Amino acid sequence: MSETVIRVQNLGKRYSLGHQRSGDLRQTLKDSFKTIAGRRNGRPDEFWALKDLDLEVGRGEVIGIIGRNGAGKSTLLKILSRITMPTTGRFELDGRVSSLLEVGTGFHMELTGRENIFLNGTILGMRRTEIRQRFDEIVAFSGVENFLDTPVKHYSSGMRVRLAFSVAAHLEPEILIVDEVLAVGDAEFQRKCLGKMSEVSKGEGRTILFVSHNLAAVEHLCSRGLLLDRGRAVASGEVRSVVDQYVKSGMLANDGRAEGVSLGEGVRVKRFDLSRSAISVFDDLEYEIEFSSTTPNRVTELAILVYNHLQERVGIVDLRHRDLESRSGQSTVFSVRGKLRGVPLMEGAYHCGLYVSSLLCHGDFLNITSFEVKSASGDFVPYSIRHRGYVEFDNSFVIH
Repeated sequence: MSETVIRVQNLGKRYSLGHQRSGDLRQTLKDSFKTIAGRRNGRPDEFWALKDLDLEVGRGEVIGIIGRNGAGKSTLLKILSRITMPTTGRFELDGRVSSLLEVGTGFHMELTGRENIFLNGTILGMRRTEIRQRFDEIVAFSGVENFLDTPVKHYSSGMRVRLAFSVAAHLEPEILIVDEVLAVGDAEFQRKCLGKMSEVSKGEGRTILFVSHNLAAVEHLCSRGLLLDRGRAVASGEVRSVVDQYVKSGMLANDGRAEGVSLGEGVRVKRFDLSRSAISVFDDLEYEIEFSSTTPNRVTELAILVYNHLQERVGIVDLRHRDLESRSGQSTVFSVRGKLRGVPLMEGAYHCGLYVSSLLCHGDFLNITSFEVKSASGDFVPYSIRHRGYVEFDNSFVIH
C-alpha cells in the first residue's frame, strides 16, 4: 500500500439540538428546566453528524465520498480542513491541505481577484515568489482575466468558484479537499476541474477527497469510494461497488411523491405526483405537478428533467405552452397534468427534476421525485439510453 497521508480514527462530531422557541433568542427559566428534564428522561437533545468513523488514505489516492444530504460528508471535510474540531477520535494529515468547501471560501469580498490570489496562496503557506510563478496559470485556468482587478464581491458565484478552484489546484497542496461547490460552475468548467484533479492525482501524486452528488463524476475520477449514512461509514472500497450499493440501498429513492419544494423566490412545488413508482419498459407514466406562488408569477419555461442513477441527464420533457404563461401570470396556484406514452428507458432507477424560468426564479432543481423501470429478459433497449444519449419522450399535457 502507498504511504498513508490521511489517518482518521474513531472520529465523531456531536452537535447540541436547540430548545429555544422559534423566533425567540431568549431562553426562559421554564425552557431551561424543560431541557434539563428532557436530558434526565433520556430524550434526545443531541445530534451526531459523524460517529465512529475510521479511514486511511494513501498518497495519490482519489476518494469519492457520497451519501444523501445530512449523511455527514461536509462535516468530515470541515474537520479535516480544521474548520471545526471533532468531539471524539483523532485524525492525522501528512502534507499541506487546500480546501474548497463553499463558494468564496478564503476570499475577502472587498479585495480584487488579483489580491485574493495572493491572499489565498499566503494562507496555504506559499511564498510570494511561488505564487508569482503560478499566477498566469491560475488566471488562465479560471477564465476571469477581464475581471482580475475587480473586487470579488462583484463576481457571480460561478466566477468565485472558478477562481477559488484554480487557486486551490495550482498552488501545489499535497491534499486537496473539494466539496459539492463545483456544481455551481457551468458544465465546461466542471469538466476542466475534473480533468485537473485527475492530472494532479495521477501525474503529481496528490491526494484528493471529493464530495459530490454527481455519481458519474465520482466513478470517473475516483479509485475508491466511501458511503456515509447518518454519520457512519456503511461502505468503503472500489468506487463502482460503493456507488452500486448506494443506488441499490434506496437512499436515493423516495415514494414517487414530492411536496413543498422551494424553487427560489416566489415559486414552490406543492405536489409532483407520478401515477406509479415502478413501471416496465415502454409503459405509460402519468404525472401531475402543482405550483404555488405568493403572487401571480409568469412562468415562461418549464421542463421535466430525467436523470439516471449516476445523476446523468438522459431526457427532457418540454412543457412550454402559452397557457402556462397565461395561467401562471394570473393565478397563485396552477398545475400541469400529463402522460409520457411508452417510456423508452432501460431497466434502472431514475430521478425527476424540473427546469423553471419565471420572473422571480431560474434554474435546474434536481431529485424532486423518482421512479423505477423494470424489464423482462429480452426487452428491447433503446439505443439512445444504452449509449448515454437523450431520450425522446412522447408527451401530452394540459395546464389547469
